[in-house]
Amino acid sequence: MSWWGKLAGGAFGFMVGGPIGALLGAVLGHNLDKGLKGLSDEERLPPGDQERVQTAFFTTTFSVMGAIAKADGRVSRDEIALANSVMAEMDLNEEMRRTAINLFNQGKSADFPLDEVLNQFRRECHRRNTLIQMFIEIQLQAAYADGSLHKAEEQLLLHICKQLGIPEFAFRRLEKMIRAEAGFSGRGGGGRQAGAKPSGPTLEDAYAILNVSSDASNAEVKQAYRRLLSQHHPDKLVSKGLPEEMMKMAAQKTHEIRQAYERVKEARGI
Repeated sequence: MSWWGKLAGGAFGFMVGGPIGALLGAVLGHNLDKGLKGLSDEERLPPGDQERVQTAFFTTTFSVMGAIAKADGRVSRDEIALANSVMAEMDLNEEMRRTAINLFNQGKSADFPLDEVLNQFRRECHRRNTLIQMFIEIQLQAAYADGSLHKAEEQLLLHICKQLGIPEFAFRRLEKMIRAEAGFSGRGGGGRQAGAKPSGPTLEDAYAILNVSSDASNAEVKQAYRRLLSQHHPDKLVSKGLPEEMMKMAAQKTHEIRQAYERVKEARGI
């Protein structure tokens, strides 16, 4: 049974407590902490269990997305559209979609416990860096939904990265990648535009997506390509705790990486 199926069915053994559990419990109208206390230690699944991480990822993704959308002082139509497009890509059922919207709204509230949620999310991920990186990529797409990264959004994202143990140079690399992807993937600054058709990456975009310079050797380009494919492999990410519903997003990432590599190969004649 999926993480959501167990949650909806009242199987609290894998669930998280703390601020993430309180946040999810508030939007679902459940007392998750009470459910946890009713179980013996033998009945609980190990910390970091896949379903537990998937639940934390889903909850943190949409609530933090709301916080970032509010960072520049207002939530734009593009930012709401981006959140809706993520939900559409995940093909959420009505109950899950309603939960995601409520989490987004919780993140916009003045009393949203951002640091507490991030700290618990980092613990639940158990240093799974590729999973945390995917989380940041989604948040960057949200930040660029209105076409630009506002200063307040940038500062908040840097703070989020610091809380999650991601150095600034890694954030800048991901930011560059997301900007490049937006240039050719049919996204308008991070949000998908209805009817927009991908035109294929420019050579500059392709190098940015692969995170290599134009003077990198063919071997370095190939190595970067293989590393990125491995990091974004949908099955691998799900095994680490990405919700199954986000597999389509990971698959889109790998498609864009392949497009970028083909563009570089074409330019180099390899």
